Amino acid sequence: MRKLYVILLPVLVALLYGGYGIPAAHAADNGNWSVYPTSSELGRRPYFYLSADPGTTLTDEVTVTNKTAAPLTFRLYAADAYNTERDGGFAVRTQKEKQRGIGAWAKPERDRVTVPANSSVTVPYTVNLPEDAEPGDHPGALIALDERINPSTGSLAVGIQQAVGARIYLRVNGPTVPALSVENVTLTHEQPLVPGTGESSALISYTLYNRGNVTLNPKVALKAEGLFGRDLLNRDLKKIPAELLPRQKIRLTERWAGAPQLEWGEVRLTATARDVRESAGTSFFALPWLVAVVLAAGLSAAGVWARVRRVRARVPEGS
Repeated sequence: MRKLYVILLPVLVALLYGGYGIPAAHAADNGNWSVYPTSSELGRRPYFYLSADPGTTLTDEVTVTNKTAAPLTFRLYAADAYNTERDGGFAVRTQKEKQRGIGAWAKPERDRVTVPANSSVTVPYTVNLPEDAEPGDHPGALIALDERINPSTGSLAVGIQQAVGARIYLRVNGPTVPALSVENVTLTHEQPLVPGTGESSALISYTLYNRGNVTLNPKVALKAEGLFGRDLLNRDLKKIPAELLPRQKIRLTERWAGAPQLEWGEVRLTATARDVRESAGTSFFALPWLVAVVLAAGLSAAGVWARVRRVRARVPEGS
């Protein structure tokens, strides 16, 4: 039976704190258990926010709370974070994947813990930063993985393991380099066969790439211009990930409803985030299918007629 991991990590909401976006305090919770930073004298923390020089060691504590009426046993481990391909969401590597940052450096004091019913257990952990740790952000999470494998309800033979993770935002001190790019912009038209008989649209695809070493909160604006610089579209895009992690790239799409059926112009995407601004675009030529077919037929007929004239011109009169 194959295993499917379901990991819950709370959504980030933007409030300013030390260069990171921070939500109101709450634990990562799936209703049965939760994982969160152990409260300190300063109060409850929503996530782990750590900062250190290369070669140093940090210590902290994580609390796992069992909300059910029976004991639960978990595997505890740290994992690196990444942006998902589907929508750029915050996700973490599985325990079997290669860990290169916080997932390799953070170690709980115990890698297996049993939490009694309706109780909590606090586990210390350490973060050992190597001497050559790259400066910048190294996001990840401390994961509590339920050891039970539940069968799926569908027809596939897939076992489901649930996990809950408390996010870790680690910054290794040193030079920070914010860098962002927009790449591989494409536009695909979807038009009715006969002009004016339906609404056309266009699908704009592009890659957003964080080339730097710090987490960015990007914004993207889309602009389309037609012939002679006429404004066709100008909007701020909403389907952008709240966080684009270092060295991560995601492929995003935007639907342009009501795109012109007959136009020649350009679309341009401009991405901004923390002192960086980059843009890229592509030109487009919109032509209804029926018009294209008629033009192609006309050009073909014109070509045949031109060839016939050339042949006739080469034939001597009276021959």
